[in-house]
Amino acid sequence: MRIGVYVCHCGNNIAGVVDCEGVAEWAKALDGVAVGRDYEFMCSSLGQEMIKDDIRDHGLDRVIVAACTPRMHEPTFQRAVGEAGLNPYFFEQANIREQCSWVHEDKAKATEKSKALVGAAVSRVRHHQALRPNIVSIEPATLVVGAGITGIQAALELADANYPVYLVEREPCIGGHMAQLDETFPTLDCSA
Repeated sequence: MRIGVYVCHCGNNIAGVVDCEGVAEWAKALDGVAVGRDYEFMCSSLGQEMIKDDIRDHGLDRVIVAACTPRMHEPTFQRAVGEAGLNPYFFEQANIREQCSWVHEDKAKATEKSKALVGAAVSRVRHHQALRPNIVSIEPATLVVGAGITGIQAALELADANYPVYLVEREPCIGGHMAQLDETFPTLDCSA
């Protein structure tokens, strides 16, 4: 297994509290890690190109980026890994911004925690398996359960949007509780 570990400085967001160079250098000593680098902005086009080049030049088969939250840039890095010919699911992201640099003031402790997160990511990525997106066809029809006022309104709006709608009601008549009322406030209109 040939793993690439990339540590993002995120400008000063991470590098202001975490020794990014030290984490990248430390990662090189981990079993299976072939490349350990740090860069100011890994999510930038230059950072992504660095990953792609290393996948091709060093034969990497797994990639880890220690940066911000995966919710923000996991698709960015998965796309870059995929463009380099590697299965996008052989990527793992360690969140050292929110979990280290934003919650610690002590640089030594933040750096040690970052190393622990990177080490965990390296251990985890070893167990990744190639995945492929599974495309399934869907039925565009909608089932609305309950023919009360809300159910009827939902069914009408879906039908107006040209979706097939199935409206199901367990009672013999529609309208729900509203249909049982004699008059409604404030106009005292008949509810039916």
